[in-house]
Amino acid sequence: MREANQTSRARIALVRCGSYDLEEVRRAVRRGIELLGGPERFARRDERILFKPNVLAGDPPARATTTHPAVLRAAAEVFRSVTSRLSYGDSPGFGKPAFHLRTSGLARAAAEAGVTPADFENGQEVELSHSGREWRFTLARGVLEADGIISLPKFKTHQLTRITGPVKNQLGCVPGLLKPQYHVRYPGADDFARMLTALNLLVKPRLYILDAVTAMEGNGPRSGCAVHMGLLMFSEDPVAMEALMCRLIDLDPRFVPTIAAGEELGLGTGRWEEIEILGDDWREAVNPKFQVVREPITSVRQGEAIRFAMNLVMPRPVISAGSCTRCGTCVEACPVEPKALSWPDSGRTRPPCYDYRRCIRCYCCQEMCPERAISVRVPLLGRVIKVRAG
Repeated sequence: MREANQTSRARIALVRCGSYDLEEVRRAVRRGIELLGGPERFARRDERILFKPNVLAGDPPARATTTHPAVLRAAAEVFRSVTSRLSYGDSPGFGKPAFHLRTSGLARAAAEAGVTPADFENGQEVELSHSGREWRFTLARGVLEADGIISLPKFKTHQLTRITGPVKNQLGCVPGLLKPQYHVRYPGADDFARMLTALNLLVKPRLYILDAVTAMEGNGPRSGCAVHMGLLMFSEDPVAMEALMCRLIDLDPRFVPTIAAGEELGLGTGRWEEIEILGDDWREAVNPKFQVVREPITSVRQGEAIRFAMNLVMPRPVISAGSCTRCGTCVEACPVEPKALSWPDSGRTRPPCYDYRRCIRCYCCQEMCPERAISVRVPLLGRVIKVRAG
């Protein structure tokens, strides 16, 4: 097996795939992997290979929240020609992995392909020393037991990082409710992106297969709208893949912090002249009307006076009272202590209320809301300043 990134340019295989019909997905996945050298490039005989889909929550496949089951099954069938020791798993934002894998349809697809569930509930702390920094992560046991990882991210928008795809997908290698702690540890978008990059350097997925047959636009990564893009992407370089994602939706890659962090720490390249695209013509898949925030990211700064001023102008999560079912998921998802949102009365007769002085703008509440009741909005003063500046 050749090592990743031996060629002078980052290679991405882009393959058109019009639907999730299993036969069509099989053909597309097989073609994409063959364009990069075949499954033997990424796995040795009888190695333990782990497939890591995106399972934020166990929503039905039509919601475009998770990697589609057909993509997992097709990828597993291709790699079965090399090894039968295949497993899969992810750690959702809340609850037991088994429940979300079942309700998303991934458990059934995996069983049909002979892929066994990996342990994503228990973990062990590991360290990474890189670029003069020490990083500590708790990784799921299923990740640590694998010889190699095939990452299966989903093409979606994200309020903190603008888009979520191959780089952020590895956050699910951290089990359970430990993930929100990383938002507290790295509250700024740039630091959070560096942490995600370090996590990829530690886990070292051998191949990234991006599900973009149907993507999510708008209020992602769970509350947005499904949009047909009709393609799958394959690469060893997640940074290059995110740069291509930006091209496809007319998004300035400078607004995506994982691209800058990935280049800074040596995970990959986002430079267009260093990327080679194989397969189908990417220009035919461009969607300039794709709904995504096309503005730089503003992070919460420290200092009480500064935070007070920024809270008047910077984007913040807002709950729609008409859509809120008062399930409390947002309160549970908030990683800060004391919480940035709480119940206004003991009977929970009204939606939770925010204390924006405590809010670190991680958007975990918006990310996990099952009712699509939370969106990110710019306060009135911020909108006025933007209009005058423009």
